[in-house]
Amino acid sequence: MEYLKPKVPVKRMVFHEITKTAISEALEHTRDIDYKLVDAAEARRILDRLYGYEVSPILWRKVNRGLSAGRVQSPSIRLVVEREEERMAHVAAGYWDLEATSATTPIFTASLQSVDGSRIAMGKDFDSLGIVKEGVVVVTESRATDLVSGLAAKDLTVRSVEDRPYRKSPRAPFMTSTLQQEGGNKLRITASEVMRLAQGLYEGGFITYMRTDNVILADDALTAVRSEITSAFGQEFLSSEPRIYKSKVKNAQEAHEAIRPTLPLRSPEVIAADVNARELSLYKIIWQRTLASQMADATGVTVTIKLGATASCVPPADCEFSTSGTTINFAGYRQAYQEVEDESESEEKEALLPAMKVGDNIQVDKYSADGHMTSPPARYTEPTLVKKLEELGIGRPSTYAAILGTILNRGYVWKKGQAIVPSWTAFAVVRLMKNHFTELVDYKFTATVEEELDEISQGLRVKEVWLGEFYYGNGKELPGLKPLVEHNIANIDAAALNAFPVGMHPTTGEEIVLRPGKFGPYVRCGDNTASVPETMTPDELNVEIAVALLAAPKYIDPIGELDGLEVFLKTGRYGPYVQWGTIETPPPDFEKPKMVSLFKTMALENVTMVEALQLLSLPRTVGADPVDGEIITAQNGRYGPYITKGKDSRTLESEDQIFTITIEAALAKLAEPRVFGRRGPAKPPLKEFGVDPVSNRPVVAKDGKFGTYVTDGETNASLTRGDRIEFVTAERAFELLAIRRDYTATNGPSKKRTKKAAKPKKSVAKKATKSPAEKTAKKTVKKAAAKKTVKKAKTGAKVTVAANESAE
Repeated sequence: MEYLKPKVPVKRMVFHEITKTAISEALEHTRDIDYKLVDAAEARRILDRLYGYEVSPILWRKVNRGLSAGRVQSPSIRLVVEREEERMAHVAAGYWDLEATSATTPIFTASLQSVDGSRIAMGKDFDSLGIVKEGVVVVTESRATDLVSGLAAKDLTVRSVEDRPYRKSPRAPFMTSTLQQEGGNKLRITASEVMRLAQGLYEGGFITYMRTDNVILADDALTAVRSEITSAFGQEFLSSEPRIYKSKVKNAQEAHEAIRPTLPLRSPEVIAADVNARELSLYKIIWQRTLASQMADATGVTVTIKLGATASCVPPADCEFSTSGTTINFAGYRQAYQEVEDESESEEKEALLPAMKVGDNIQVDKYSADGHMTSPPARYTEPTLVKKLEELGIGRPSTYAAILGTILNRGYVWKKGQAIVPSWTAFAVVRLMKNHFTELVDYKFTATVEEELDEISQGLRVKEVWLGEFYYGNGKELPGLKPLVEHNIANIDAAALNAFPVGMHPTTGEEIVLRPGKFGPYVRCGDNTASVPETMTPDELNVEIAVALLAAPKYIDPIGELDGLEVFLKTGRYGPYVQWGTIETPPPDFEKPKMVSLFKTMALENVTMVEALQLLSLPRTVGADPVDGEIITAQNGRYGPYITKGKDSRTLESEDQIFTITIEAALAKLAEPRVFGRRGPAKPPLKEFGVDPVSNRPVVAKDGKFGTYVTDGETNASLTRGDRIEFVTAERAFELLAIRRDYTATNGPSKKRTKKAAKPKKSVAKKATKSPAEKTAKKTVKKAAAKKTVKKAKTGAKVTVAANESAE
């Protein structure tokens, strides 16, 4: 507005859902622009740029190029690194426990709680160094075996029965962070994917605005939800009075209401035809959680029973066991929604126990002993990291998904299953920040910055004054970003910063050090170095493994020649591989040496020249599809052996099949339902329709990226807006495929949409007198257009495969 200076009145429309009613209401009740909120948003944007402009170049110089620092990003990385350090420092301790399985109906199990009046140690009784707390007894393997033998064929006597009422209330409706957490826990999707799906639902008018830290429902929504509960479940499932929730988030702005279905309320079944399957899954949990939030408590009874017997050991030992179970008498909100609970929150297990009273003898089917080792603290997942950031008051709901995406894309962390693992580069960055820019990654300081930004939005602080104090300092407790950088940059020792001691070599006595190099992490001992596999987590690296890596043959000498060029066996960041040629003399039509990973069944020291030549011959041409003439190839990838035809691929059962699979077997494999490598097997079809009369192939309905479709393995046809999968017949499925074939025959296959090339921006000259950060602080708006140089690679299928499957 400051730049446009409009000559007509300007008002702000405020609406939380894209519905006709909401937008009409917003038009009738427009507001003036709140410039305090504008100032806060600008301050946040400028602050983030100051942080990045000043600190990121230090990371480039002292750690590695391409890294970045951020106000929320850097503390997030610190959280992940510190959790891994806790795991690395963890000392595992062993302990045993006993379990009794009853011979009653129903069967139940009871766990040993104490021996001779002393409570036995469980995992929670050990600290991170493996030291057990006072007052508990550690049961060893030999002691556990003696107790099992001494209890054999003995009944348990009921010593006490304790009943206590069980009552649990529903959780609040979703806000952004809790939706991301529940989406990760229930649907197993990333925070970014949750936000993408929620954006689609919001734009479609199905849910309210999805970036919010509020858990309150608007009055009209509250009335509609309570009415829906009465209609769907009955009056007894409605809470006696409206539940009013309060946000537990630090500095909650509560500018929008909770995430809920829009009005009028529509059940998931009603909107199923208008959204894709993934959006529907997310809408279901929003619908269920919204209804559950206004429903009655779940109630029941929790019974805890203690049973005992004397083991015939030397000396005899009194053993007391315990079992408990919760019986839900009234489901309440659980009729609509089952939450995903933390282990710490799910102590009461719903279980059915036989009727027992004090003095009863309970026959035991068997006693068993199990050994356990204490576990290090679990790594963060996306849901738990979002929850931790929220607890600390770091960041905003709208930023969590972007922050997680950034730290993953920049290589600070990687995923092992759902767990977030820090890279060694992240360790170096966190060490630099903690040692030299402590305040910038301090959790309390970062949360305080959020509070002060909120104060700007409330008019309690002046944007320009606050930014000046942050950047230049206030002469008191705040040193200022600029002097902090100027003072510390000369004191940063890059060599020491990037060295992580592993331990002393047991033979030579020299120190083994890990370093995060340009081409991946490696260990060094004297002049000897060895790459560390990128799939090895930091807590897995120890002296024994480092010594083994250093002792592995380096294979400097070639093992033979192919077409006059040397063939080598090497180990790189992705494991062992075969290399043909060198940087100076690459193979014909290649810009660099051809590198192919070894099969998982191969050991580097046993690979022969014949096997190396087999690997270098990949990809193998299996043959041409007799229908369309397209070539089918077999090859080995990072995730195992597979065949490919165009953009279609299928995983092979074994590496040997790469060289043995026939064209007939390959065609049969390609006709099978697709299995997605790291995501597990593809979901079963939604519906099966039998064999198509035209293609003679089985036809099924599936969920796809763009909605539900029918396919015979060759042709895919999306359901039209009027088609509901539950009502689609076999005839209709065959008809859809026939229509699609006719369209393809007439118009050709669908072409990929391509982005229009962006027009080149005019370059604007930059003054060299001030740093980028100072220019930002003084609101200079000149920018320089970044130039990109794209180096073209030579074409050819073999070049592409070599680049994709390179081991180094």
